[in-house]
Amino acid sequence: MNAQANELDEYRIRAREWLANNLEHRSGADRTPVDRATTPEQVAEARIIQGSLFDAGYAGIALPEEYGGQGLSQAHEHAFKKEAAAYRIPNFGVIGNTTFGVCAKVILAHASEDFKREHMPRILAGKELWVQFFSEPDAGSDLAGVTTRAVRDGDHWVLNGSKIWSSGAHHADYGMCLARTNWDVAKHKGLTWFAVDTKSPGLTINPLRQINGGSEFCQEFFDDVLLSDEDVIGGIGEGWTAAQTMLVYERGGGRAEESAALGRERPRRAFAPDLVEFAQRRGVEKDGRIRQVIALVHTNDFIQRQLGDRISAKMRRGRADASMAAYLKLAAGTFGPIRACLGMEVAGAGAVAWRPGDSVAERTSNLYLNGRTRSIAGGTNEMQRNGIGERVLGLPPEPRFDNDKPFTEVQRLAKEWSGRMQ
Repeated sequence: MNAQANELDEYRIRAREWLANNLEHRSGADRTPVDRATTPEQVAEARIIQGSLFDAGYAGIALPEEYGGQGLSQAHEHAFKKEAAAYRIPNFGVIGNTTFGVCAKVILAHASEDFKREHMPRILAGKELWVQFFSEPDAGSDLAGVTTRAVRDGDHWVLNGSKIWSSGAHHADYGMCLARTNWDVAKHKGLTWFAVDTKSPGLTINPLRQINGGSEFCQEFFDDVLLSDEDVIGGIGEGWTAAQTMLVYERGGGRAEESAALGRERPRRAFAPDLVEFAQRRGVEKDGRIRQVIALVHTNDFIQRQLGDRISAKMRRGRADASMAAYLKLAAGTFGPIRACLGMEVAGAGAVAWRPGDSVAERTSNLYLNGRTRSIAGGTNEMQRNGIGERVLGLPPEPRFDNDKPFTEVQRLAKEWSGRMQ
């Protein structure tokens, strides 16, 4: 035990020395506000820093060596993250979340050995950024109802269709695309994931302008994009299985597991520090109403952290599924809009107009403008409640006409469905 502790201490010292010699200390202004699209220049800079981390052995610390990692323990990874907290580590914005927080984990769980050996080292080195080509304009929250199709043509697959709400797609090198490869089976059984090079002929990516002035989301159009069997992730017709893994991480399951793994090393946050700062700026920190608002926000923040700890504990005991992660997504979709409105109440005019470089004001404003995002993106609050009710609590399912019918028939019946079981 002492030998392990000594080895970890030596690792921490080496990491501390490397960080001091190779990275810049960061200030509060280095934090990119949530919901703001990252610029191409920021992405390019982050790639360089990520490459330096990879070359030095500080990327993929706990991943197997055959995939470009270091094969060390989670304790080593957490030790490095703690040491690196004061430095300018790579900030890829939203495309970093989809690459490292979602797509890489799905690849590790479902891709072939050859695929992982080819792509994971490039991901860890910052040479490949990945996006999810998942949602569609006509599918809504029914993720199994996608109609983007991949048709076999000799040795190739031909991809046609459209995807939307793809976060950071205009910065990505590859996309994980869910396509329908079999229309004659039930909708959940005819799906396949493909890796799509974003430079492929026939692929068009259009950024979508948002209310906050950014363009985080994109829409894609696939016009006879050619793919091969080597581009398949998780097996032909096995797309829904991999989709469930993706939903776990998209809904916050991965962040909850990481947060809980940090254990007692995770610092406890002060009372809603962003709102406390605004209250002090305005000189209203002693106002009873403002103090109640800050206390409410702090309580909600604390409850969500505790929920994350409890869900991650269940997931570590074998319940790592999308329905359990739905609790985290529902909490964020419920409390997020409330927090955004309360933040504006405390900030007042300070979150309407502010001096350049005021990241707290910019973040508060962006949270308000995009306050409803978490209640819709990644599955609406209503979809999360359905999943929890049916798959976790065992409540009777809602009426459905389409689960066991071939998808071609589902499309025909959808035009006639009245909501009654048939």
